[in-house]
Amino acid sequence: MNALLLLIICIVILGLGYIIYGKWLEKTWGVREGEEKETPAHTMEDGVDYVPTKAPVLMGHHFSSIAGAGPITGPIGAAMFGWLPVTLWILVGGIFFGGVHDFGALYASICHKGQSIGEIISANMSRRAKRLFIIFSYLTLVLVVAAFSSIVATSFGATIVNGTVDKAASSTNAAVAMVSLLFILIAVIYGFIVHKINPPMVIASVLGVLAIVACLVIGMLFHPFYFSTNVWMIIVGIYIFIASVTPVWILLQPRDYLSSYLLYFMVFVAILGVFGAHPSMDKFPAFTGFSVTNDNGTQYMFPILFTTVACGAISGFHSLVSSGTTSKQLNKKKEAKPIAYGGMLLECVIAVLTLCAIGYAYQWNAEHPETKLTGATAIFAGGISKMVATIPGFKGLEKSLFTLLVVTYSAFCLTSLDTATRLARFMFQEFWLEPGQTTKDIKSGWKKFMINPYFATILSVVLGVGLGINGYAKIWGLFGAANQLLAGIGLLTITTWLGNVGKNNKMLYVPMGFMMIVTIASLVLTVKNQIGIIAKGGADWGPYAQTFFGTLLVILSLVLLVEGLQTIFGKEKKEEIQKMNEAKNGEEGKGKVEEVKEKAEPKEVDITEKNL
Repeated sequence: MNALLLLIICIVILGLGYIIYGKWLEKTWGVREGEEKETPAHTMEDGVDYVPTKAPVLMGHHFSSIAGAGPITGPIGAAMFGWLPVTLWILVGGIFFGGVHDFGALYASICHKGQSIGEIISANMSRRAKRLFIIFSYLTLVLVVAAFSSIVATSFGATIVNGTVDKAASSTNAAVAMVSLLFILIAVIYGFIVHKINPPMVIASVLGVLAIVACLVIGMLFHPFYFSTNVWMIIVGIYIFIASVTPVWILLQPRDYLSSYLLYFMVFVAILGVFGAHPSMDKFPAFTGFSVTNDNGTQYMFPILFTTVACGAISGFHSLVSSGTTSKQLNKKKEAKPIAYGGMLLECVIAVLTLCAIGYAYQWNAEHPETKLTGATAIFAGGISKMVATIPGFKGLEKSLFTLLVVTYSAFCLTSLDTATRLARFMFQEFWLEPGQTTKDIKSGWKKFMINPYFATILSVVLGVGLGINGYAKIWGLFGAANQLLAGIGLLTITTWLGNVGKNNKMLYVPMGFMMIVTIASLVLTVKNQIGIIAKGGADWGPYAQTFFGTLLVILSLVLLVEGLQTIFGKEKKEEIQKMNEAKNGEEGKGKVEEVKEKAEPKEVDITEKNL
């Protein structure tokens, strides 16, 4: 198989999936019904979190946030089973699992005042289920903050030898750090220009591209900051605190929008490299078996493949983004499908490009054993830059392209990091709310302190960055299963809500059931392995923590699954939920009637000469 042929086939299939299946979902769910009604971005606009946003800008935020490092590291980790099963899961998972999951989460959220999956669970299952989900989601997001802050700080950190900075070995990292800092500065300026002046989208896009070029040129030529990784961890912590509490239009939107151009550039360069080099996949095994034995022991394709590829096919983190930040900025309902469903399939393209890069790495390593491409950064950035260098006239660009791709990889992580921090803040705040409440409804008392955005953010940053400094890797083994458990619960929530409002939800049964089985199986295997490590003696706190939290996650998943299935298939539970929603809608309707009456009542009119 040739990598170019593989890429073309996958892009065609993903494109057909978007056009045919995406359109069918939109029509079946009635996403565009009542299109004249305003989205929560308009009805609840507050200038901080709820801000109507132009589709290209919101697409930049959404895509940059969901991408992270997942579509690159996931396929590389799963490549041990061969390129064929990974490709099949990317295609089937992206079209029928991940795209449905992301699109459904966004649609459900805009029908629930732009609130998160937790509040949707509260409205459609129970308050207990909501609180269990939020505790789990919050802990998962803290782990994401820990991991991504560590990844970003490591990509910025200088190499220190005997207490002295090795500037030669640290120049690429310093350049990446400088470009990222300039990105933040330019994003704030860009945000004010776009929000206050509101230039046409074409002009805004040109300004964005020029700003990116300026950041890249200056950062690669001038990078004076050579700090240690721990110092960068603290700096990153300060940044994500600010990013989480400032209005989205000042920093989050413009930074993500500018970053999206880097990501689009990366996709373009990767496609160019595959077209130019069109490497053979012959050295990359198509299928190695249902189990693989390596340094980590015996690895089984089920469930490891489905928890490892993650963002390249389906990821629970996406539902938190769709229902956490994107739904609060969606300008029109018709933009939901291209942003959520389209964004997921674009991420699938990145995952396929990663497979092509792995194929080239296999070929390169066989021909150049002295300079093997190993590790995610070398395989992806190194593989793509070397592929592009095979095109006549492009050989001299290899080093510059490598640096640009590392910058882009870092941008993936940094964008997901600040979004994850804001989402953690939302989750912590929503934990203290009663069903149907928003933070604006809490006027005083201890809950007012708990939902304070600054307190919620400081707590999230301290926990995340602190764990990142002190060894998040000891429990990182749980993340894959925990993330996919989020996806399973997200699908369960969407299924429950669609059933409660009388819409077709049967297309979600298989994805929901499969993801729940995958995650429970993965968690059980993890707990079993950790108990084995503990039994051997001499284990640190890591195996104990993984055993404890893994067991809790299994219990959580089973409790939520039972609650969801009772709501979907249990007549009594379904009627209870419907009555609760009817009562809630009745109270809201009564309030609206009183408001209309008040406006309609005749008032005394001053007809003095002054007013005339």
